[in-house]
Amino acid sequence: MGFVYPDGIISTAGHVDAGKTSVVYALSGVWVARHSDEVKKAMTIKLGYTQIGIYDCPGSEYPLTDGLLDKGKCPDGSEPKLRRKISILDVPGHEVLIATMVSGAAAVDAALMVIDATMSVPQPQTAEHFAVLDIIGVRNMVVAQNKVDLVPKEKALENYGQIKKFLGGTWAERSPVVPVSALHKVNIDALAMYIERITPKREADLSKPARMSVLRSFNVNPPGTPVEKLRGGVLGGTLLQGAVRLGDEIEIRPGLKVDKPNAPYQPLLTKVVGIEYGGEKAEEARPGGLVGLMTTLDPALTKADALAGSVAGKPGTLPPVWTVLELEVKELPRHGERPEPLKQGETVLVSIGSATVFGVVQSVRKDVATIALRKAVVAEQGDKAVITRQIKNRWLVSNYGVLKGGKAVLD
Repeated sequence: MGFVYPDGIISTAGHVDAGKTSVVYALSGVWVARHSDEVKKAMTIKLGYTQIGIYDCPGSEYPLTDGLLDKGKCPDGSEPKLRRKISILDVPGHEVLIATMVSGAAAVDAALMVIDATMSVPQPQTAEHFAVLDIIGVRNMVVAQNKVDLVPKEKALENYGQIKKFLGGTWAERSPVVPVSALHKVNIDALAMYIERITPKREADLSKPARMSVLRSFNVNPPGTPVEKLRGGVLGGTLLQGAVRLGDEIEIRPGLKVDKPNAPYQPLLTKVVGIEYGGEKAEEARPGGLVGLMTTLDPALTKADALAGSVAGKPGTLPPVWTVLELEVKELPRHGERPEPLKQGETVLVSIGSATVFGVVQSVRKDVATIALRKAVVAEQGDKAVITRQIKNRWLVSNYGVLKGGKAVLD
């Protein structure tokens, strides 16, 4: 079989320790928490991503995924028949890292909400994540009721009732709820069936200029690599439109900060020398999945997610670079409570596109907030933004809005 592009992106959501990364592992066979800090703390800090194949196997009631195959084979030893590929984003559940979830969610088509059957519903980050999904317009979701192996049947049914009550009256009230044990891979095939059903296939419009949301960036060179063997920096993310082919030149905004009052940012230009989807090489990157672009950039520029939050694409076609945002904002009620109004001088986190940056509120007039950013972002007027604030010593999503204007330092 030739190369098959992933045609949709689903993001995990849910409370810390609910088992999101474990569910992704059960589906894909890939442990996405690869950073040492994540492994030590047993929670996802960076966005993790992988992809799963959805396969048909003889005698299987439900489709199987890579994590359920036996060394790439069906249970009877035959070759699996691939239906489609779907990319999975694994996002953090810890409340101080909600902004990371926001940046990844900007690119997703569906959500995999993971609920811990041993805990009451909703937990704080469950509610936070659901609010973010609502704001950014995700309207396809499946719920994995994880850890059902750890509770008696009565407790699992009580937890199920809490899930249905939490989602009742919302766009997600008819979302399927699948009881699973990620640890023992129980019901993961049924979960895969619903993931395929609720993840819409992206229609790739290849005629538009290429535009990529950069979620991660890497230096893939091991320490001590000789200069002559160094490989260029890698960008990880998703194509929002158009296509990128081997040999294409791309522009990356906002780029490097430079000491020029009228143009404080210099976009980067680079050549694409490699394209990979989940370790598989491709000739072209297109919308619908998470892709890695190998470039000729100095790897020092891409290490440790230095370019995460950028936008890459066809030179001369990218959105403006902003250092001040004027947002038409609305408050996000928290379990019936109204947050305090935004205050002049307050430090907030602003998430727009795939970027999350600190900013200071310069002014608030009626429903328009002007926020000066510590780091520039790339966005178009009309884009949605999410504001995270420190409330009672906790960073919480409190407001959302639409970009109306501001100060653009690069058109």
